[in-house]
Amino acid sequence: MTTHATPDPVLSEEKQSFFRQPKAVWATALAAVFAFMGIGLVDPILPAIAENLDASPSQVSLLFTSYFLVTAVAMLVTGVISSRVGGKKTLLLGLGLIVVFASLAGLSGDVATLVGFRAGWGLGNALFVATALAVILGVASGGTATAIILYEAALGLGISLGPLLGALLGGWQWRAPFFGTAALMAAAFIALTILLPATPAPATKTSLRDPLRALGHRGLRTTASSALFYNHGFFTILAFTPFVLGMDAYGIGAVFFGWGLMVAVFSVLVAPLLQRRLGTTRVLLLTLGALALVLVGLTLAAERSVTAVVVLVIVSGALLGVNNTLYTELAMGVSDAPRPVASAGYNFVRWLGGALAPFAATTLAELYNPQTTYAVAAVMVLVAAAVVFIGRASLTHAAEVGE
Repeated sequence: MTTHATPDPVLSEEKQSFFRQPKAVWATALAAVFAFMGIGLVDPILPAIAENLDASPSQVSLLFTSYFLVTAVAMLVTGVISSRVGGKKTLLLGLGLIVVFASLAGLSGDVATLVGFRAGWGLGNALFVATALAVILGVASGGTATAIILYEAALGLGISLGPLLGALLGGWQWRAPFFGTAALMAAAFIALTILLPATPAPATKTSLRDPLRALGHRGLRTTASSALFYNHGFFTILAFTPFVLGMDAYGIGAVFFGWGLMVAVFSVLVAPLLQRRLGTTRVLLLTLGALALVLVGLTLAAERSVTAVVVLVIVSGALLGVNNTLYTELAMGVSDAPRPVASAGYNFVRWLGGALAPFAATTLAELYNPQTTYAVAAVMVLVAAAVVFIGRASLTHAAEVGE
């Protein structure tokens, strides 16, 4: 009887601590929502950008590729900067860069210039995103699991609100979402300046090699490698599907708002529940398998039924929400590396998947057909599951910590 009664106060305390956070945590989380809005912001306006700048889908997809490629590489530098100037200054530097490059993106006259400014945006995003997780982990009450759920909640909200903002502003003028993002990030800059206390630089300085050394740990390497292939499926859905839907900015925005809402709800509410019931590795394998089936469904539905594509995209949001939380928890707990270092190494590898997928997806569709694009994405997700299955023994410690 006692063994069943003990968890209840713990779960109650976790729920209370989730909402009882310092103002600095909420300010950082809100800024993270704005930052993550930048990921899906361009989604509803991709066809409009292609039309207005006389570009092909694969050329427009470089908006994602340049953004995430720079984000991935810059992850190796974030720890070096934050360990020397402190978390707050690094966050503000990242936000400042996003404000500048988002504004410049709105002024672009051709797709190459827009892609270049989007790359600069990715640098600011890397500085902010990697440091935001470390700051929330350091300041939040309730332990690592609560901090990660807060971070994933910000990710989910940002991903859901990004397409909505992109649609509302982009339906009026395709340049408007870029200026809207710049304004939001400027507001976040002011909020963090006021509410986030100064964070002194750590006693130990991080080197450029530290994130790569951290990937020498089999568990972290397994997690990052699986996430790389998983992100191919994730960003095929996000970056390629707008071209399949054949809708205007408002229609695309509505679809991906529903998709992002599912990401948010399932990352915060459902992932921890499934994790406690079934275990981290088992849930991850099940959700990756289900995501592969959704992509097979998209393969069959593409160019046949827009309704089926919409339903499958929204369903995929639920699976992606669960996966995002589990991958982050594994990355933060699987190795003995300091969390900022582990985060930098993990994000370096996984964002490469986000960089390669959009261009690969649109190019495959141009060379063959949309069915080929989704079929390849399904295979990539199955590879992600295989990596987890083969390396599951190295993930045991992180799974136990998460549960």
